[in-house]
Amino acid sequence: MSHPPQDAYNLPLPFGLHRLTQALNALGTLLIIGLMLLINTDIVGRTGFDAPVRGVTELVSLSIVGIVFLQLADTLRCGRFTRADMLLDGLKRDRPVLAARLQALYHGLGALLMAVILWAAWPSLTESIASREYVGALGDFTAPVWPVRLMMLVGLAMTALTFVLLAVLDLRRGQYLVSQRENRS
Repeated sequence: MSHPPQDAYNLPLPFGLHRLTQALNALGTLLIIGLMLLINTDIVGRTGFDAPVRGVTELVSLSIVGIVFLQLADTLRCGRFTRADMLLDGLKRDRPVLAARLQALYHGLGALLMAVILWAAWPSLTESIASREYVGALGDFTAPVWPVRLMMLVGLAMTALTFVLLAVLDLRRGQYLVSQRENRS
Protein backbone atom coordinates (compact mmCIF):
# COMPACT_ATOMS: atom_id res chain seq x y z
CA MET A 1 0.00 0.00 0.00
CA SER A 2 1.47 3.37 -0.99
CA HIS A 3 1.41 6.24 1.44
CA PRO A 4 0.74 9.81 0.36
CA PRO A 5 3.53 12.32 0.93
CA GLN A 6 3.45 14.15 4.25
CA ASP A 7 2.86 17.43 2.47
CA ALA A 8 2.62 18.98 -0.97
CA TYR A 9 6.13 20.41 -1.08
CA ASN A 10 8.63 19.32 -3.71
CA LEU A 11 5.93 17.58 -5.72
CA PRO A 12 5.38 18.43 -9.37
CA LEU A 13 2.71 21.09 -9.71
CA PRO A 14 -0.26 20.54 -12.02
CA PHE A 15 0.22 21.59 -15.65
CA GLY A 16 4.01 21.44 -15.19
CA LEU A 17 4.01 24.81 -13.43
CA HIS A 18 6.88 23.66 -11.21
CA ARG A 19 9.07 24.12 -14.29
CA LEU A 20 7.97 27.75 -14.50
CA THR A 21 8.77 28.35 -10.82
CA GLN A 22 12.18 26.76 -11.40
CA ALA A 23 12.76 28.94 -14.48
CA LEU A 24 11.90 32.10 -12.52
CA ASN A 25 14.25 30.95 -9.76
CA ALA A 26 17.00 30.36 -12.33
CA LEU A 27 16.41 33.82 -13.81
CA GLY A 28 16.81 35.30 -10.33
CA THR A 29 20.04 33.35 -9.90
CA LEU A 30 21.35 34.66 -13.24
CA LEU A 31 20.55 38.19 -12.08
CA ILE A 32 22.55 37.55 -8.90
CA ILE A 33 25.51 36.40 -11.00
CA GLY A 34 25.14 39.48 -13.19
CA LEU A 35 25.12 41.72 -10.11
CA MET A 36 28.22 40.00 -8.76
CA LEU A 37 30.01 40.61 -12.07
CA LEU A 38 28.83 44.21 -12.13
CA ILE A 39 29.97 44.87 -8.55
CA ASN A 40 33.36 43.25 -9.17
CA THR A 41 33.80 45.23 -12.38
CA ASP A 42 32.99 48.40 -10.44
CA ILE A 43 35.54 47.50 -7.74
CA VAL A 44 38.27 46.76 -10.29
CA GLY A 45 37.44 49.90 -12.26
CA ARG A 46 37.29 52.05 -9.15
CA THR A 47 40.49 50.81 -7.51
CA GLY A 48 42.59 49.86 -10.52
CA PHE A 49 41.68 52.50 -13.08
CA ASP A 50 39.97 55.25 -11.06
CA ALA A 51 36.96 54.70 -13.33
CA PRO A 52 33.93 53.33 -11.45
CA VAL A 53 30.98 51.83 -13.29
CA ARG A 54 28.14 54.32 -13.11
CA GLY A 55 24.81 53.27 -11.63
CA VAL A 56 25.96 50.18 -9.77
CA THR A 57 24.30 51.23 -6.52
CA GLU A 58 21.00 51.96 -8.26
CA LEU A 59 21.03 48.72 -10.24
CA VAL A 60 21.86 46.63 -7.18
CA SER A 61 19.11 48.20 -5.06
CA LEU A 62 16.54 47.74 -7.83
CA SER A 63 17.59 44.23 -8.77
CA ILE A 64 17.50 42.79 -5.26
CA VAL A 65 13.77 43.46 -5.05
CA GLY A 66 13.13 41.81 -8.41
CA ILE A 67 15.29 38.81 -7.53
CA VAL A 68 13.41 38.15 -4.29
CA PHE A 69 10.05 38.14 -6.05
CA LEU A 70 11.29 35.99 -8.95
CA GLN A 71 12.50 33.32 -6.52
CA LEU A 72 9.53 33.44 -4.15
CA ALA A 73 7.29 30.85 -5.88
CA ASP A 74 9.98 28.19 -6.13
CA THR A 75 10.99 28.81 -2.53
CA LEU A 76 7.38 28.13 -1.54
CA ARG A 77 7.08 25.09 -3.82
CA CYS A 78 10.15 23.51 -2.24
CA GLY A 79 8.87 24.12 1.29
CA ARG A 80 11.58 26.62 2.19
CA PHE A 81 9.23 29.46 3.16
CA THR A 82 9.83 30.65 6.70
CA ARG A 83 7.28 29.20 9.10
CA ALA A 84 7.04 27.47 12.45
CA ASP A 85 6.54 23.72 11.98
CA MET A 86 6.59 22.50 15.57
CA LEU A 87 2.80 22.11 15.88
CA LEU A 88 2.38 20.90 12.31
CA ASP A 89 5.09 18.24 12.59
CA GLY A 90 3.34 16.71 15.60
CA LEU A 91 0.01 16.81 13.81
CA LYS A 92 1.47 15.12 10.73
CA ARG A 93 2.40 12.18 12.95
CA ASP A 94 -0.68 12.00 15.18
CA ARG A 95 -3.49 13.61 13.15
CA PRO A 96 -2.44 13.72 9.48
CA VAL A 97 -5.89 14.69 8.17
CA LEU A 98 -5.97 17.75 10.43
CA ALA A 99 -2.39 18.58 9.43
CA ALA A 100 -3.32 18.42 5.74
CA ARG A 101 -6.33 20.66 6.30
CA LEU A 102 -4.32 23.16 8.33
CA GLN A 103 -1.70 23.30 5.59
CA ALA A 104 -4.46 23.84 3.04
CA LEU A 105 -5.73 26.73 5.15
CA TYR A 106 -2.20 28.15 5.43
CA HIS A 107 -1.76 27.91 1.66
CA GLY A 108 -5.19 29.40 1.02
CA LEU A 109 -4.42 32.37 3.26
CA GLY A 110 -1.05 32.75 1.56
CA ALA A 111 -2.76 32.86 -1.83
CA LEU A 112 -5.15 35.50 -0.55
CA LEU A 113 -2.30 37.61 0.82
CA MET A 114 -0.34 37.36 -2.44
CA ALA A 115 -3.46 38.33 -4.41
CA VAL A 116 -4.01 41.39 -2.22
CA ILE A 117 -0.38 42.47 -2.62
CA LEU A 118 -0.59 41.84 -6.38
CA TRP A 119 -3.75 43.92 -6.63
CA ALA A 120 -2.12 46.73 -4.63
CA ALA A 121 1.11 46.61 -6.66
CA TRP A 122 -0.49 46.67 -10.12
CA PRO A 123 -1.10 50.46 -10.19
CA SER A 124 2.58 51.04 -9.37
CA LEU A 125 3.58 49.26 -12.58
CA THR A 126 1.19 51.19 -14.80
CA GLU A 127 2.11 54.46 -13.11
CA SER A 128 5.82 53.68 -13.45
CA ILE A 129 5.43 53.08 -17.19
CA ALA A 130 3.19 56.11 -17.76
CA SER A 131 5.43 58.52 -15.84
CA ARG A 132 8.67 56.99 -17.17
CA GLU A 133 9.91 56.61 -13.61
CA TYR A 134 13.63 56.06 -13.28
CA VAL A 135 16.38 55.86 -10.69
CA GLY A 136 19.67 57.70 -10.91
CA ALA A 137 20.58 61.23 -11.94
CA LEU A 138 19.95 62.74 -15.36
CA GLY A 139 23.18 63.25 -17.22
CA ASP A 140 24.98 60.64 -15.13
CA PHE A 141 23.02 57.37 -15.04
CA THR A 142 19.34 56.50 -15.24
CA ALA A 143 17.50 53.18 -15.31
CA PRO A 144 13.76 52.60 -15.68
CA VAL A 145 11.92 51.20 -12.67
CA TRP A 146 9.12 49.38 -14.51
CA PRO A 147 11.11 46.17 -15.30
CA VAL A 148 11.58 45.54 -11.58
CA ARG A 149 7.92 46.26 -10.89
CA LEU A 150 7.01 43.79 -13.63
CA MET A 151 9.30 41.16 -12.06
CA MET A 152 7.51 41.78 -8.76
CA LEU A 153 4.09 41.26 -10.33
CA VAL A 154 5.16 38.11 -12.18
CA GLY A 155 6.66 36.72 -8.98
CA LEU A 156 3.58 37.63 -6.93
CA ALA A 157 1.22 36.08 -9.48
CA MET A 158 3.25 32.87 -9.65
CA THR A 159 3.52 32.69 -5.86
CA ALA A 160 -0.25 33.19 -5.48
CA LEU A 161 -0.88 30.44 -8.03
CA THR A 162 1.61 28.15 -6.27
CA PHE A 163 -0.18 28.75 -2.95
CA VAL A 164 -3.50 27.81 -4.59
CA LEU A 165 -2.08 24.64 -6.14
CA LEU A 166 -0.46 23.59 -2.88
CA ALA A 167 -3.78 24.13 -1.06
CA VAL A 168 -5.51 21.89 -3.60
CA LEU A 169 -2.83 19.20 -3.20
CA ASP A 170 -3.19 19.43 0.59
CA LEU A 171 -6.97 19.05 0.40
CA ARG A 172 -6.59 16.06 -1.91
CA ARG A 173 -4.10 14.48 0.48
CA GLY A 174 -6.48 15.04 3.40
CA GLN A 175 -9.33 13.47 1.45
CA TYR A 176 -7.13 10.52 0.51
CA LEU A 177 -6.22 9.99 4.17
CA VAL A 178 -9.90 10.10 5.18
CA SER A 179 -10.81 7.52 2.51
CA GLN A 180 -7.93 5.28 3.62
CA ARG A 181 -9.10 5.48 7.22
CA GLU A 182 -12.69 4.63 6.17
CA ASN A 183 -11.48 1.68 4.09
CA ARG A 184 -9.65 0.26 7.11
CA SER A 185 -12.74 0.52 9.31
